Amino acid sequence: MGKPIWIIRLAVILVSGSGAMFMQLPRAIAQTADPQCGSAVPSSQVCGYADTDSVAISNRSEDESQSGATASAGSNQDDWVDAWLRKVDEARASQPHFVSPNVTSHVMLVQQYRFDMSWQQDPSGGTVTSNYGAAHGLEIIPTTRLEVGVFQPAYLVHQSTVQDGFGDFSFQVKYRAFSATEGQGDYFIGFFLGGSFPTGTPPNGAGHTILSPTLAASKGLGPWDIQSTIGANLPASGANILGRAIVFNTAVDYKIRGKIWPMLEENSTFWLGGALDGKKQVFLTPGLVLGGFPIAERLHLSLGAGVQIAVTEFHQYNHRWIVSVRFPF
Repeated sequence: MGKPIWIIRLAVILVSGSGAMFMQLPRAIAQTADPQCGSAVPSSQVCGYADTDSVAISNRSEDESQSGATASAGSNQDDWVDAWLRKVDEARASQPHFVSPNVTSHVMLVQQYRFDMSWQQDPSGGTVTSNYGAAHGLEIIPTTRLEVGVFQPAYLVHQSTVQDGFGDFSFQVKYRAFSATEGQGDYFIGFFLGGSFPTGTPPNGAGHTILSPTLAASKGLGPWDIQSTIGANLPASGANILGRAIVFNTAVDYKIRGKIWPMLEENSTFWLGGALDGKKQVFLTPGLVLGGFPIAERLHLSLGAGVQIAVTEFHQYNHRWIVSVRFPF
C-alpha cells in the first residue's frame, strides 16, 4: 500500500474517532443555559447563541408515539450539536480573547481549521524548502476545559535533490487549568500534550514517535498581550540520533480595533544529546494577523503572515516566510 494512501486512511480513522467521541457527550448538557459573553469580548469573537428546540419531547400520548419518536430522533441530533456548540461558547467566554500567533502555539482553547504554508532557506541560502500544512489542521473544543487538535501531515517540496513527500501526522491536546477573561484578570494557564507519529520518511518526517509536553501561560495588559510556552520534544525511540529538545516560544502582540494584530515572536530551541547536542537556535519572528472576519453564522476567517529570522550563529534554516489561513467556528 502506498504511503500517501496509508497516511490518508490513518487521518480518516483518527478524525472519525474524534467525531465518535463528540457523539458520546452526555445528553444532560443539552439543557445547559446559554453562556453570556462578557462586555469585553471583541466584536470579532464568536459568542453564545440562543438555544433552539433542546427540550426533549416527553408528554406524547400513545396515539402520537410514532410521530413523536421521529421528531425525537431529529431533536436528539440537534440537541448534541447545540450542546457541543454551547460548550464551545462557554469555553471562549471563560478565557481571554487573544489572537493565534504565527509560530507560538496558541495559549488558549481554540476551535478552528487552520492551514499554514511556509518557505524557508537552508543555512547557506542556496535552496528553499516549501511546507504545505506545517503541522496545523482541525482543532475542536469538546468540553469547556479541553481542546483536541488533529493535524494532517504536511507536504514538503525541496529545491535540492532531497525527495519531496509527506511529513509526520501530529496531534495536540490542551487543558485549561486557570483562566479569566478581560476585566477579570485577563490570563490563561494550561498544560498541553502534543506529539507526532512517523508517517513520513526522513528528512520529511522524524522517523520516530515524539511526545511534546508543554506548559503555557498568557497575560493581557490592555491592548497588549503576551503568550508564552515552554516544552520539550522527547523521542520515544532514536534519542541517540534526534536528541531531546527544549522549546521556548514567546509572542507579544498589540490589538488595533479588534481585527489588526501586529506581533513579534521569539522562538528558541536547545538540544540535549543526539547529533545536535549542545546546539541552540533562536529566531525573531515579526508578523501580522488580520481578523476574524465573519463569513456565515459562526464561521469566521483570519489571515496571518510573518518571517522567522535567525539571530544565532547556528540555525537549521533561515528567512522562513509563513502564511496562515484560519477558519474559527
